[in-house]
Amino acid sequence: MIISASYRTDIPAFYGRWFDHRLEAGECAVDNPYSGRRHHIRLDRDAVDGFVFWTRRVRPFMATLERLHGDGWPFLVQYTVTGYPRALETAFAGWQHAVDDIQAIRDRYGPQVAVWRYDPILLTSLTPPSFHRDQIDRLASKLSGATDEVVLSFAHFYRKTRRNVGQAGRRSGFTWRDPEACEKRVLLAELGAIASKHGLRPARSSDGTARAGTLHRCGPSVGYCRPRNNRCCQRQPGWLPVLPVTRHRRL
Repeated sequence: MIISASYRTDIPAFYGRWFDHRLEAGECAVDNPYSGRRHHIRLDRDAVDGFVFWTRRVRPFMATLERLHGDGWPFLVQYTVTGYPRALETAFAGWQHAVDDIQAIRDRYGPQVAVWRYDPILLTSLTPPSFHRDQIDRLASKLSGATDEVVLSFAHFYRKTRRNVGQAGRRSGFTWRDPEACEKRVLLAELGAIASKHGLRPARSSDGTARAGTLHRCGPSVGYCRPRNNRCCQRQPGWLPVLPVTRHRRL
């Protein structure tokens, strides 16, 4: 089973101590956000093959990653870096810090452990298509060699998302729109081509769940790699495939 920690909140940035305590306890309780039903998830070695962490700021979690590595737990870090204006990312420390973190992960665990997410893509008067093309070019040039992949994904405008973006727009004086599918495909292709120019493989995903089922365990203790042509990216002997996406659990 692969544990997703977490698509609902940023555990590495804000709840690292909670994660440490739950891992030590060997289990955690997770409430279903729709039904309210509580599930108890095992976090012991017999139940868990590895962890996928989702974050915009991994630095407070680096000590935990080191402990996981030392104890032989495989992990992957999905790291969102967009570099949006402050009106859109009011609490983010800045893309330079994120680039430094991803480079630090590369130096310690290798370039297959961190996955750069340029997500969500928002088309606003502050961030038109030209902004995204320039930003992908800038960030990819900095992250080339630190990671080998970028996940590109447009924002999904649920009712709450529309309300929050609308309020931010009125407060900061920008407009926004949800483009048609054909415009999204064209821009995604352009952004993917720019990333490829810097040696990054573009991937498209709404939440990364589908990718979790294709991870391979990298070595006895270090992270994951993504397979290429049904072979492990570094082709090391003894690297084992993890379980399929049907056993992917979110915290």
